[in-house]
Amino acid sequence: MADRLDQPRNPRRSIIPRLNFGGTDAFGKLSESIARFMGTPRFILYLTLFCIVWLVWNSWGPESLRFDQAKNGFTALTLMLSLQASYAAPLILLAQNRQTDRDRVQAEQDRQRAERNLADTEYLAREMASLRIAVSEVATRDFLRSEMRNLLEELEEQREAEQRAEDERRAEKRKAQKRKAALRQAERRETERREAEERESEKRETESREVGDRAGDEVEG
Repeated sequence: MADRLDQPRNPRRSIIPRLNFGGTDAFGKLSESIARFMGTPRFILYLTLFCIVWLVWNSWGPESLRFDQAKNGFTALTLMLSLQASYAAPLILLAQNRQTDRDRVQAEQDRQRAERNLADTEYLAREMASLRIAVSEVATRDFLRSEMRNLLEELEEQREAEQRAEDERRAEKRKAQKRKAALRQAERRETERREAEERESEKRETESREVGDRAGDEVEG
């Protein structure tokens, strides 16, 4: 017979009883608290005092009560400090992992909150736009005045633009006339220069012709 979906499944029975230490995250919280305590000045002070007491007791204390001989190099203290260091690194890594998970969750919550704020802002913007459109459909006296003022300003700007365009056209026309006058003057100068050269050449030819005639008369005489 198939299990009913509207009823919870029966918990599995285990031979070994499960121990509950306050939830699956209890060890993580404990390790994080230990790692945080190990990163405080109080822990350093306590560890320093413990080492000093250990060294003083096993160096100058009663010989019958010394449990870590100095001639052996304080082997027990070295082992304890090594054990503490070997456990400190994993605890610190666990604390860092938990902090990373919290940061990730916080970032996701911030992103969701930002999305909700954006959606609310867009909704308010749409509502305000609809209200503005509804209000703008009513033509009030101030609205008409503002529209007429804007129209007059646009007409004034258009008139000024046309005046500027007309001034520019006149300036271009004057420049063109000046260029034409300069070209005409240059052409006139060039014509005068050519005429002067022609007259000079004609004069030279006439003089050469007269010299030739005189030479011919002298030869005949």
